Amino acid sequence: MTRLPLLMIALLALAACRSDNTSVSQAAPAAVSTQNAGDNRAAKALFGAMQTPSNQAPEALGFYSRGCQAGAVALPETGPTWQAMRLSRNRNWGQPILVDYIQDLSRFAATQPGWAGLYVGDMAQPRGGPMLTGHASHQIGLDADIWMLPPDRLNLTRQEREDLSSISTRRANGAYTNDNWTPQHEAILRQAASDPRVDRIFIFPGAKVAMCENATGDRSWLRKIRPWYGHHYHFHVRLSCPPGDRTCETQAPIPAGDGCDDARQWVANILNPPPPDPNAPPPAPRREVTMATLPAQCTDVLNSN
Repeated sequence: MTRLPLLMIALLALAACRSDNTSVSQAAPAAVSTQNAGDNRAAKALFGAMQTPSNQAPEALGFYSRGCQAGAVALPETGPTWQAMRLSRNRNWGQPILVDYIQDLSRFAATQPGWAGLYVGDMAQPRGGPMLTGHASHQIGLDADIWMLPPDRLNLTRQEREDLSSISTRRANGAYTNDNWTPQHEAILRQAASDPRVDRIFIFPGAKVAMCENATGDRSWLRKIRPWYGHHYHFHVRLSCPPGDRTCETQAPIPAGDGCDDARQWVANILNPPPPDPNAPPPAPRREVTMATLPAQCTDVLNSN
């Protein structure tokens, strides 16, 4: 990767965090119980080793990028309108509301020309928590990645699910969509965002602008589609905290409006990157997430069963 795209990504990320609190991994302030105080074990190693869910009632514990999940259920590896991909990762787990949502969205996708349903990427680990590789979020069972690749069949073998790749739908570093982008992608995203269970959806800026230009009738769903760097091989669905789940920390509200002007500014910054701010502090190194920084209930989740 060249220096310019790296600089551009850093500037976009900084601008997004300043203007719109919709970061994929940005954590909300959380009250940490003293029960975990001093537990400096690396959380990703502990949760990454868990192969089964906890024997507890379903709960999303903490924030999307700083928490865990109790009582998770698995999205079945294959269904009538979906297949879970990359099964070796064991990340097809989530809160029941997420599994239900994916199945509902996949049934709609199967009505679109050329789509047999959905290929579903990473959800969460069996007990959530930080992952050994990849995502900073996806920790409480309310996030899911949906592949951009239209499924033409839903009988892939385990090995095919490891070898098959999704398709990129962007060009010009995400300023525009490419020829892989179709009206069916827009229809599925509109359906995905219109569901009241959804808090927001992350996708590359050019796709958001394309949907802004093409949307007719009710445009309220556009507000939930949020531009973020990457997210051109898949789109990232984030559900709101389930009703009555007091252990789940919601993300800051989306700003008013449809967000189209914001997405156009992202595109402008891609095409004409602003000069770096010489007074900007260097990015802080990512700290190891320890058990002491997670909600106290996450220790119980680990010790369950």
